[in-house]
Amino acid sequence: MMRRKRQKSSLPGLPLALGITITWLSLIVLVPLSAIFVKSGSEGWQAFWNAALSDRALAAYRLSFGSALLAAIINAVFGLVVAWVLVRYAFPGKRLLSALVDLPFALPTAVAGIALTAIYAPNGMIGSYLANSGIAVAYRPAGVVVALVFIGLPFVVRTVEPVLAQVSREMEEAAVTLGATRLQTFLWVVLPTIFPALATGFALAFARGAGEYGSVIFIAGNMPYVSEIAPLLIVTQLEEYDYAGATAIGVVMLIVSFAMLFLINALQVWQRRRVA
Repeated sequence: MMRRKRQKSSLPGLPLALGITITWLSLIVLVPLSAIFVKSGSEGWQAFWNAALSDRALAAYRLSFGSALLAAIINAVFGLVVAWVLVRYAFPGKRLLSALVDLPFALPTAVAGIALTAIYAPNGMIGSYLANSGIAVAYRPAGVVVALVFIGLPFVVRTVEPVLAQVSREMEEAAVTLGATRLQTFLWVVLPTIFPALATGFALAFARGAGEYGSVIFIAGNMPYVSEIAPLLIVTQLEEYDYAGATAIGVVMLIVSFAMLFLINALQVWQRRRVA
């Protein structure tokens, strides 16, 4: 038998491709991140800890990570509902609804922040009714959660949607035939299958929300110890020429981001093993 000729790839071989990859990632990612670590320790460890763990920084961490966590939980619930509707039902305007889900991806974050502030301000379309009930959203920590829910929803929907589309209808029908209720079918048949994707979308929404800046600063109020997020505190430190303090806070945010990326990759590996 004649040996089948090996097809030539249009891409370079492994050594060259790997060299290009490492060089490019070093220039774009590793060198800037290394500079942050070096700059944060330029004034010594004591100054680093004083800046990274100051009372104002801790309050900013609590607001940034706490709001991101709450917004990710909300998006996990309602993002699953939206993905379910888009996958399981056919109705007029479905494509328009699907396009609206991706709007936070395309819309500039500053525009989103201005729009949310105009709506939820005390004299806004929704904020005026909430103010009459004694509920304040704009210029409060609640406004941060609202902004993070807005920018985080597409991560959950687009992560869950393709996995939900692959869930076997036959398994659901078999569960119903055996006497399972709709809730039992969802909890014991559908949810275990889509849970890795749902967890990945949750982690992505949390990671994006923890570092969000543009859509938050307009609606947050930016009051220290109350509604000041960590990214804004970094900008404030830079404006005061406290570069070591700004990079110290940035290092804390960077470590949390790395942890979230590690969690996301672990969930993706777990999902692939479950599928296999």
